[in-house]
Amino acid sequence: MTGNPDEHILEAIGKCRIIVRKGAVVEVGRPLIRECPLARRFAHPVDPITPEAVKENIGHRIRSFGMCTSERKLLMSGDFVGFGASELISFGLSTGFFDAAVIACDGAGTVIVTTPTLVQGIGGRMSGLVSTSPIPAVIAGIELNGGTVPFRETASLDQPEGVRVALAEGYAKIAVTTAVPSDALAIRNQVPEAFIIAVHTTGITEADADLLAGSADVLTSCASRAIRDVGGRRALLQAGSSIPIFAMTQKAKDLILEKVRYTKEPMVVMGAQLPWRGSNEPRPLV
Repeated sequence: MTGNPDEHILEAIGKCRIIVRKGAVVEVGRPLIRECPLARRFAHPVDPITPEAVKENIGHRIRSFGMCTSERKLLMSGDFVGFGASELISFGLSTGFFDAAVIACDGAGTVIVTTPTLVQGIGGRMSGLVSTSPIPAVIAGIELNGGTVPFRETASLDQPEGVRVALAEGYAKIAVTTAVPSDALAIRNQVPEAFIIAVHTTGITEADADLLAGSADVLTSCASRAIRDVGGRRALLQAGSSIPIFAMTQKAKDLILEKVRYTKEPMVVMGAQLPWRGSNEPRPLV
């Protein structure tokens, strides 16, 4: 939980530090990168990435679906990107690959969800949550849609503990997202069968990239040079080229290939030395 009531801190869109308080953007830090192909596709595009453009984008999210407010819309169907973390988890839940997912939600903190539309409604619309404070309406909405909020009073972000709660609730095939390399290692050591997706990796060190490559099933590359260089070389499969994700385990490779099998969109599948770099990457990589 943040130190102030109704305060929510994110690192998003070039890893800007963003503070939302009482439904308004009150602070936006400097971005680490100038441009991102994903940011150009947002409903309210950000190109180039500047504090002013980021503030406008976050304001649009608050107005359009109530991010960080009691008006938060929690359900959504359809993919925003082909192989994003929420898209992979939603697909995994819909096909029985997972029976629960531990993710992060503004206004609720760590949450346990079991339905694809709740995963996509939360994770497909919001990213880079650093800390949050409880919003009763958001917590009630998650629980109404079959989710669990382990830290209702504090809205804490504690993914290892969220996995333990999910296990205690009887779930066995658990996916979990984390932006904290040490949490990925802790989860792997405590629950070896968990499916770990490392997210929000822009700006991490090579040491942390190495830790994630050895702990996570899937690495999202974001604008991280270290993930591409360290994780990409060890990956079994890469999906995407602009902002690739890397399958580090056979289980992850199986999930991605199954999603390819189900998709109706045309795709290119080819052999290549990894990481395979496209021409439309975020700039600069950091």
